[in-house]
Amino acid sequence: MIEVSHLTKRYGQHVAVEDLSFRIEPGKIYGFLGPNGAGKSTTMNIMTGCLAATSGTVTIDGHDIFEEPMEAKRRLGYLPEQPPVYGDMTVRDYLRFVAEAKRIPSRERRARVEAAMERTAIADVAPRLIRNLSKGYRQRVGLAQAILGEPKFIVLDEPTVGLDPKQIIEIRDLIKSLGREHTVLLSSHIMQEISAVCDDILIISHGRLVASGTPQELEERALHGRALALTVRGERPAVEAALAGAGVRLERVEPSRAEEGCLDLALEWAGEKDPREAVFYALAQARLPILSMSAERMTLEEVFLQMTQDAPQAAQNAPEEAADAPQAMQEKEAQDDGRNL
Repeated sequence: MIEVSHLTKRYGQHVAVEDLSFRIEPGKIYGFLGPNGAGKSTTMNIMTGCLAATSGTVTIDGHDIFEEPMEAKRRLGYLPEQPPVYGDMTVRDYLRFVAEAKRIPSRERRARVEAAMERTAIADVAPRLIRNLSKGYRQRVGLAQAILGEPKFIVLDEPTVGLDPKQIIEIRDLIKSLGREHTVLLSSHIMQEISAVCDDILIISHGRLVASGTPQELEERALHGRALALTVRGERPAVEAALAGAGVRLERVEPSRAEEGCLDLALEWAGEKDPREAVFYALAQARLPILSMSAERMTLEEVFLQMTQDAPQAAQNAPEEAADAPQAMQEKEAQDDGRNL
């Protein structure tokens, strides 16, 4: 399990992450969502020991990333948004170098490297220089280095950014397969990707956690206060009178184009209780037949926008790393802070 507890990161007066707490349970793929500047990449960099925190803790399988960095990182695989690959090395030589850096025993390195290349479908480009590979293949090389050593947890920051549709599908399928053996935290701006791949979702805004749960739970939570669409046979005064005590508000009433003598209604409600049963009985008792009734379902994209709609426009328009801090400041702090060594 990964546990992030009261994590805060400040750059002078700017707060990139504020009192952030959540848990990553084993055996799931988690989606990590937030507008640009929300603190996603900062959080991932802290979780993986690449950046120091102002306060708070991160424990990886019981090991504090700041107090026991080697033990914690042994359980982690990390793919930043820009894959940490060396263009002048061949794929095989680079992965051998990573295996040595991860202190994989020498007798196991060759087999582990070959297995990682096979798993990520890059064995056919093993002798080629990385700089000559397509972006899709470089992403696969980055994934291969992340899974070397069979870490329990894999953290992926925007793994499909800049890829073509075919490459996106291939990487998405690869992430799904990784989720069968590893716990994965995936940051992405592609909502269809999160819906298709992730079991649970964490949404942050202004460096704080604003929502968490399965995609279905988040959609249902955001559904409250939304609408019902009905087609009812009857006259408007009778329909309005029948619905007066059903706990809903008539947003729209108009003659149905599909059914003669009927009305198309849009009803809104607030609160946790689903009003469909009350609406059904109210109209039935008034002998007003319901020909159709459906609850408006929100897409994950609409849920995301609803839960982060208070984000400042400036933060939404700025690249996340620029909003979090200048790159030079991040690099200097990561170099200077002895806890990350």
